[in-house]
Amino acid sequence: MSSLNVPTIFDASRLELFCRHVFERAGVPHEAAVMVAESLVQADLRGVDSHGVVRTQIYLERLEKGMVNPLANVEVVSRFGATALVDGNNQYGAVAGNHALRTSLDIARDLGAGIVGVKNSNHFGTCAYYALKAIQQGFALMVMSNASQTMPPTGGVRPFLGTNPLAVGVPTGDVPFILDMATSVVSRGKIIVAAQKGERIPLGWAVDKGGNPTTDAEAALEGSVLPLGGAKGYGISMFIDILSGVLTGAGFGKYVNNMYENWVDAQNVGHIFIAIDISRFISLEQFKSRMDQYIAEIKAEPRAEGIDEILVPGEIEQRLTESKRKTGITLPFKVAAELHAIGKKYEVDLDAAAL
Repeated sequence: MSSLNVPTIFDASRLELFCRHVFERAGVPHEAAVMVAESLVQADLRGVDSHGVVRTQIYLERLEKGMVNPLANVEVVSRFGATALVDGNNQYGAVAGNHALRTSLDIARDLGAGIVGVKNSNHFGTCAYYALKAIQQGFALMVMSNASQTMPPTGGVRPFLGTNPLAVGVPTGDVPFILDMATSVVSRGKIIVAAQKGERIPLGWAVDKGGNPTTDAEAALEGSVLPLGGAKGYGISMFIDILSGVLTGAGFGKYVNNMYENWVDAQNVGHIFIAIDISRFISLEQFKSRMDQYIAEIKAEPRAEGIDEILVPGEIEQRLTESKRKTGITLPFKVAAELHAIGKKYEVDLDAAAL
């Protein structure tokens, strides 16, 4: 097939099936492949392209070079009261994350709240992926993860902290409330996507390796992304690193290994899941009703000039998901061509996923 004929618009369900089949052909067991593919495509559906199927290539490269163990048994290595520690044993992050989520929800059902740490994991996709699963079961969830060094401490020049994301999700009677954010002004993944597209980035997103502000995506990748809100984002990133890495026994700071650059060591990413059984406070239906009232009152607030609607966290992503389920996921040509090459290698037809 000519590169000019590579499709770029895909049905979400069939694209997920394509990814699952590719990972299975690469040696990933069925259940694990389902989780990895689901986490990638959900990111694209929600408009978080930096964590979507663009990551398929690096996930496979690390598998092929022995940097990830898709056959590893993710296990609870300790449990006491409302807490547990999960060892990912270098399994894919989505697999370790799903195991930890299930464990946190099980504990919360028993005790009202469950706090689960994870060590020896890998990049686990978006935090919202797990928040949505908890919401669908009637729980509130806070989930955090550390990441490899892309951000300097306030006052520093060299990357030391990760963009260390967190998400908070709670159910409502309508669109779930999901705040999913990096502790940097923007995730490094968005800069990677900009570099792939040959686009410039806004001033204030990043600095070059000399610590100078830059709009050049390539220079930013050689430098550092900046903390959200200056010293406040820096402090929150440290807090997430402490809970996800120092507390769990996972890597922290410079000991979380970069999946794009380190081809010797496992990533050793750490995560924290905090699940809350809402029904231990008030009934789930009463909580949803109160959330609906709360959101309706926020959205009814007077709007600034030029603003048509006040939005709440998770609303844009939900609308994108609904739209893309109908019209398809549009990928940059470079990403689509990469997936096409992957499909040829593993004998999985990408065209079957195209619209």
